[in-house]
Amino acid sequence: MNPTLLSIVIPVLNEAPSIGASLACLQPLREQGAEVIVVDGGSDDDSVLQAQPCADVVMDAPRGRARQMNVGAASAHGAILLFLHADTQLPPGADGLIRKAIEAGGVWGRFDVRIVGQHPMLRVVAILMNWRSCLTGLATGDQAMFVRRDVFERVGGFPDQLLMEDIELSQRLRRLARPVCITRQVATSGRRWETLGVWRTIFLMWRLRWRYWRGESAEHLAEAYR
Repeated sequence: MNPTLLSIVIPVLNEAPSIGASLACLQPLREQGAEVIVVDGGSDDDSVLQAQPCADVVMDAPRGRARQMNVGAASAHGAILLFLHADTQLPPGADGLIRKAIEAGGVWGRFDVRIVGQHPMLRVVAILMNWRSCLTGLATGDQAMFVRRDVFERVGGFPDQLLMEDIELSQRLRRLARPVCITRQVATSGRRWETLGVWRTIFLMWRLRWRYWRGESAEHLAEAYR
């Protein structure tokens, strides 16, 4: 295992229209030594074909973001893991910011997020996400979570559940240390909010998180999410 290598794990499902452009943005990091691992969950489009020229590893895994990320982490060669959504782009110099955070004693962390889209409420949603994350010490997958590999393995990786895997991992990691909150912003697509309706999506996600905190199973909530 390379103690300075950053391994970027990207779960993918039917991302053919955008995965090529997303991976192109990671090529400067690859040139500086970062490893890019794409884990496909059974796409029925050309996601795998589009990803192959721009990743170090493209592999298959059982469908489910948590399972895909765990499979990717298991095959990674780096001591630092970064979990990145296929529709999220890192800011310039993200690798240096992560290494600096870890070398300073950080265990895990995340970035502030900016949501790209036309609706004016998306900016408010991003501000609230970043504020909530700083206050609670929890992070979402949209915020490009990173963690030392040994710590990720110590807490058992992502839980094998269909929803809220990022929240559950954050809770496990928070018991060891609070996250490093990098204020440089990743840019994530607002397509989910704009497709389903911004207000509808906001209320849905808040309801689901409230129900999860009250003890409802992730499987039950996944049905409501779908």
